[in-house]
Amino acid sequence: MDRNSIIRRPFRYTNSNAALWLIAINVLVFALEYLFPRVIGLLVMTPVSVLGGAFWQPFTYMFVHDPRGFTHILVNMLGLFFFGTQVERELGTREFLLYYLLTGLLAGLFSFLVYLYFGGAYTSLLGASGAVFALLLAFATLFPQAEIYIWGLLPVRAPLMVVGYAALEIVSQVFSFQSSVAHLTHIAGFGFGWLYFLSRFGVNPARRMFPRR
Repeated sequence: MDRNSIIRRPFRYTNSNAALWLIAINVLVFALEYLFPRVIGLLVMTPVSVLGGAFWQPFTYMFVHDPRGFTHILVNMLGLFFFGTQVERELGTREFLLYYLLTGLLAGLFSFLVYLYFGGAYTSLLGASGAVFALLLAFATLFPQAEIYIWGLLPVRAPLMVVGYAALEIVSQVFSFQSSVAHLTHIAGFGFGWLYFLSRFGVNPARRMFPRR
């Protein structure tokens, strides 16, 4: 595919620390959830609400987190900070934002369709996990030799971590379909991130992460 085609055309490189701004937006929305609880119902993705006209929800769900504790937002924002900042520095802010927001949106739309198909019209989806999981894939593809320290102690190469997480999400989805954790959305984040690298850059993540010797 021609590099100058609309799909492959590169953006001018800039680095405006958009990952940090995304973290700030997520934290702000989290604070608003306590001040104005109705914000949650307005922004989370619930298929019946989308069908009723809330077309923005497959996008806005990724900025809302479970208000019953800090673990949900903390884990996602740590992922966005540690992996998102590195991916943004490598790709540039425009490419990073397109990747993050598009994979999150597509993961939301995919989940919307699956929920409808399986009779989950009243199931609510919230959290940045789908887009963050896409960032994990991007990080491992761009930095295949990087090592991640699990629990700060156990070094694991980034590609192995991604494969491990993907396998865990697939197993979790199969054996706990009614779980409150959106494993399906996480898997979709991986999948759409993979398709993004194939279509936008002509890069097969598997070949970058596990090159043949």
